[in-house]
Amino acid sequence: MESSRKRNAAFTLVELLVVLAIVALLLTIGVPRYFRHVEVSREQVLRANLAVLRHVLDKYYEDHGVYPDNLDVLVEKRYMRSVPLDPLTGKRDTWVIVAPDDPAKGGVLDLHSGAAGAGLDGSEYAQW
Repeated sequence: MESSRKRNAAFTLVELLVVLAIVALLLTIGVPRYFRHVEVSREQVLRANLAVLRHVLDKYYEDHGVYPDNLDVLVEKRYMRSVPLDPLTGKRDTWVIVAPDDPAKGGVLDLHSGAAGAGLDGSEYAQW
């Protein structure tokens, strides 16, 4: 009688395959949604970082009458604690700088992401 109890205590191969199939089905539904949400989050952080950087550039211009020569000047003058990361590249030095038409007005009028590709809305990151 003891050997029959040991046989019934384990799962059968069919039961294990059914559980694995259910887990695989749930993963095929959940994983793409997860990665889409990660991409949406990166784009939202990029938009927020661009808005903050542009606001700080405007404040610097209001205070000094010229734009900063580079982004590090904003940190040195304590307009920001640090240059924010480009969330798509994961680096601080990939921002694409747009200089003013008149070089006497400084070096950084605007900036864009240095990431290649397009966002979920179809627009190029370099145009944001």
